[in-house]
Amino acid sequence: MKKILLLSDTHGHLDETILKYVQQADEIWHAGDIGTLEVAEKIQAVKPLRAVFGNIDGQDIRSVYPLHNRFDCEQVSVWMTHIGGYPGKYNPGIREELYKKPPKLFICGHSHILKVQFDPKIKTLHMNPGAAGIYGFHQVRTMLRFEINGDKIEKLEVVEFKKA
Repeated sequence: MKKILLLSDTHGHLDETILKYVQQADEIWHAGDIGTLEVAEKIQAVKPLRAVFGNIDGQDIRSVYPLHNRFDCEQVSVWMTHIGGYPGKYNPGIREELYKKPPKLFICGHSHILKVQFDPKIKTLHMNPGAAGIYGFHQVRTMLRFEINGDKIEKLEVVEFKKA
């Protein structure tokens, strides 16, 4: 069983509120727009980090993290990318591969809009944790916490906190 903290769109911002949740997880997954390598390094100093680069991330981050990260956590296949869309409106650049080889869990960021939705067409759970940073149009900062237990995604929880 793994406790996961999923965040996105920190845009270079990492504060004690985020770090409190980082300490409670087994792994941290960041769905892009990290903003600075310092953010990633501070997270990695506490817990293992899986991440992808986002559209605002510079070459320093792009040289460390991929555009797409496909991996297994326990018995759950995961595909994480920054600009992925959502069921019925997937990014055209990945739609064909997503339909051919769907993961059990598809994660993206970018929109700053928290969304969790099951896609019955490809039997995939889609997650977008919203934005944990302070930059952007969102009024509430959000992250997701959940557990992966074997082949099950369980105990999903939305974490909300004020925009600083």
